[in-house]
Amino acid sequence: MRTFKNLFFFFAALVLGLSSCNKTQGEFDYLYNDLPFKMDKVERPSIPDYSVNLVDFGGIGDGVTLNTEAFKQAMEHLNAEGGGHLIVPEGLWLTGPIELLSNCDLHITPNAVVIFDPNRDLYPIVEVVFEGLDTRRCESPIHAVGAKNISITGGGVIDGSGESWRVVKREKLTPGQWKDLVASGGVVVNDRLWYPDEGYAKAASISNMNVAPSSLSEQEWQEIKSFLRPNMISIRNCENVLLEDCTFQNSPCWNVHPLMSKNIIINHVHIRNPHYSQNGDALDVDSCENVIIVNSIFDAGDDAICIKSGKDEDGRRRARPCKNLIVDNCTVYHGHGGFVVGSEMSGGVENIKVSNCRFLGTDVGLRFKSTRGRGGVVKNIHISDIYMKDIVADGILFDLFYGGKSAVEAAGDDAKTLGTPAIPVDETTPEFRDIYIQDVYCNGAGRAMLFNGLPEMPVSNINITNCTITADTGIDIRNSQDIKLENVKCYPKEGEPVKTYKVKNFSNN
Repeated sequence: MRTFKNLFFFFAALVLGLSSCNKTQGEFDYLYNDLPFKMDKVERPSIPDYSVNLVDFGGIGDGVTLNTEAFKQAMEHLNAEGGGHLIVPEGLWLTGPIELLSNCDLHITPNAVVIFDPNRDLYPIVEVVFEGLDTRRCESPIHAVGAKNISITGGGVIDGSGESWRVVKREKLTPGQWKDLVASGGVVVNDRLWYPDEGYAKAASISNMNVAPSSLSEQEWQEIKSFLRPNMISIRNCENVLLEDCTFQNSPCWNVHPLMSKNIIINHVHIRNPHYSQNGDALDVDSCENVIIVNSIFDAGDDAICIKSGKDEDGRRRARPCKNLIVDNCTVYHGHGGFVVGSEMSGGVENIKVSNCRFLGTDVGLRFKSTRGRGGVVKNIHISDIYMKDIVADGILFDLFYGGKSAVEAAGDDAKTLGTPAIPVDETTPEFRDIYIQDVYCNGAGRAMLFNGLPEMPVSNINITNCTITADTGIDIRNSQDIKLENVKCYPKEGEPVKTYKVKNFSNN
């Protein structure tokens, strides 16, 4: 009976797999209509019409058996045969890391859940790029390096068991949740931070943000392994990538991270993390080229749809801009920002179109952030038809004094930047310019907009047309030039009228 059932799922999944990777050519042509920059059309990866079932390589989907070797053997077999589809049938598939190889599709069927075992021994420490810097982290649960024609499809769920890796802030939990978390073990610091173990707590005390010192001995790296929590999906230096239909959830750190890759389609996915997940970004597109992100849902513990290109000297040395991206018909629920550029943008960001999106309950709607030391230029960004509700902080935010905090945590910090003296402009000075935003509607925000540029490099040529926002306070513009506001309306919530004001160093030419 079991053999018959496996055969049934094999052939059913085969049909699904072939249809998902061989849809009609030109299905995304509509995205290129009136595109305000030149961009090559992105096509689906070419995957051979050959399939194998994980069960045939010893896989057991009982949620208890470790399937790392079964995934490895199945993927290597496909690769040796020239590629094809690895069918993961219904079940709970516990596993260690999975490497995606060229010309292969990881097809997770709708009733299949891939669960990554939190055992640290399964994840070797490897050289990576994280938060824009060259460093070391644990190997990502799903990873590909230098692969061509790869995909994850099928409609199933991928769960990173992130709860066993992440630091948790007390203020983000209810008293009952905090009590249960502390009772589960781990280490509590200053009665407000929970760490999985002593090694993580030690690393947090000696690291710069989330990057450990490179001078550590090999023994010390192993001691802080929990701190080196990986991004769940790492696609690095790859070409022709498809993520479609699946749910990616509960990652140890960032959820999906395409890095220095090109020709990427992300379609009809659900990327989610708990609202309290530290560094729980949904999607970080980093130094990539020719990317389509459409018809998807994001719900994150940090930024949702985020565009990056390396950090400081490491990013400038790589000089890999993130360019030619289309984002359309996406919904974001919780997140520090709905659509975000930065703060790691040292390689530059250009040619982005964002349209027909909904941000419902994010801290910020449209968030542009960086700081002195980054360098890089962000330009030619086109945003339209954005609908927002219950934005906690700013509807639209340009903050060139970003200090690593969420917009809510940093509330009021921007006042400290008033009167900051200019410094000489050099390669470390970030620049944001030539940004066009139109047809934006927001029902409820803390502040309608903040433009907080650098005195030595104002944000410039920002054009906002047809924008209506209901907010507690209005528009604060400082260290900015050539800001064009046309048919922009700010309405108060109940109570005091909205205060709209402009601060010094603002010019509207």
